Amino acid sequence: MHGGLIARRQDGVWRGVLILGPSGVGKSDLALRALEAGFRLVADDRIVAFSAADRAWGKPHETLAGLLEVRGLGVVRAPALPLCEIALVIRCVETPQAVERLPDPQFTPIAGVSIPVFDLWPREPAAPLKIDRMMQSLGVPS
Repeated sequence: MHGGLIARRQDGVWRGVLILGPSGVGKSDLALRALEAGFRLVADDRIVAFSAADRAWGKPHETLAGLLEVRGLGVVRAPALPLCEIALVIRCVETPQAVERLPDPQFTPIAGVSIPVFDLWPREPAAPLKIDRMMQSLGVPS
């Protein structure tokens, strides 16, 4: 899949946030800002998703492990985790108006597992903090 995967260590487990959206919407930029907010990189651009023990997991495509695209700079090396459980999906939208103020719960299948999904405008300065709050709202401590 095309997207980004970032994670936080919570209760001894790496819980991941899969960032999806169209090319150029700001997925890698959101991941870079989330890294500054305490998340860790798992994968940028291409993610291999699979299921095990009734959970969805993600890891980087082998040719892109440890790499992150920084628009205006290029592809840079970044410390990365080898894999994590996917606990949340962020669907990046192109305008802030595309995000519902009070959305109904939504889910999407990842590797055959139903995962909570939220829409988010990735260029919003508070976007990494909103991801943190989204994880908290699902009972995923951060």
